[in-house]
Amino acid sequence: MHHTSKLPNVGTTIFTVMSALATKHKAINLSQGFPDFKSDQLLIDLVTTAMNSDHNQYAPMPGRLDLRGAISKKLELLYNSSYNPETEITVTAGATQAIYCIISAFIKPNDEVLIFRPAYDCYEPAITLNGGRPISIQLKAPNYKVNWQDVSNKINRNTKMIIINTPQNPSGTVLSKADMLKLQELTKNTNIIVLSDEVYEHIIFDNEKHQSACLFPDLKSRSFVVASFGKTFHNTGWKIGYCCAPQELMNEFKKVHQFNVFCVNNPMQKALADYLKEPNHYLELSQFYQEKRDTFLELIKNSRFKYTPSKGTYFQVLEYSEITNEHDVDFAKRLTTEHGLASIPMSVFNTNGLDNHVLRFCFAKTEETLSKAAEILNQI
Repeated sequence: MHHTSKLPNVGTTIFTVMSALATKHKAINLSQGFPDFKSDQLLIDLVTTAMNSDHNQYAPMPGRLDLRGAISKKLELLYNSSYNPETEITVTAGATQAIYCIISAFIKPNDEVLIFRPAYDCYEPAITLNGGRPISIQLKAPNYKVNWQDVSNKINRNTKMIIINTPQNPSGTVLSKADMLKLQELTKNTNIIVLSDEVYEHIIFDNEKHQSACLFPDLKSRSFVVASFGKTFHNTGWKIGYCCAPQELMNEFKKVHQFNVFCVNNPMQKALADYLKEPNHYLELSQFYQEKRDTFLELIKNSRFKYTPSKGTYFQVLEYSEITNEHDVDFAKRLTTEHGLASIPMSVFNTNGLDNHVLRFCFAKTEETLSKAAEILNQI
């Protein structure tokens, strides 16, 4: 058989490559973004209770109504923003499925989608598969600030969507209120849809406030807000997230969602609906991860790596130009194979593989793991 690939330039993801390398060489894995500690036992017990209470058949297509109701209450509490749980919230198989279905629902051949680089790697393939054209806006290291004039210059009649990610993976930066107001201004009175990837909404540091798209009325009217329970509750393997949007946008999303996964596993939805009744289960997350960030940075303060403290997510980028001139992919691999510490090279997220000699490290780890990692970094 002969066929033409729809994604000819896509191979194995860097996350798979580095995690496999870490496993092979028994390295400490700070590459892929997952915790090495347990989720709350209460939440695990709630799943068991749900299973034993026979919540084991299909959930409703958009998600259990009790969970959608709990999500709606959470959004009201955090952002004083109202979403109708019956028509404007859908539970998804992780944030990635939500993102894929949003893009599939709206992007047609030759539509242009603006993405900010470094960018998480699921955006561009989904755009390409749907015939769209990803338009990259490269953010400059080390601050990764958005130049909104650059954005304005890229917007034209073919621009269908702008994807933002705050707090941002992989850079660990956040968009400010001024940034969001500028985005609102640029998209006002247009047909541009905003996809706001907010999976790290509860992991933001130094007393900053998360600037969700739903805080800005005109922006909210054209936006999908995407979130992740896996990132919030330390169970990335559960693959449960959700998205919120005005009803007319959500109606189109659900047309794709119902034929993509139809629905998400029922017992975990039931457990999350009950768990969300206590707001402190997510309100205390920023402090929890800021302590881990601060611990990690304190441990490596005498190393030769340079850094600006992460503003959000559970990732810290480290610049290594004083150590070596190696390409970041080569250095990341050598760091794994020779020193026993796995990270992610940032160039894979940049336009045309731009190499700023920066690696990304995940600090969603136990203090023991972070101490062992720091010991290695301090010796390089």
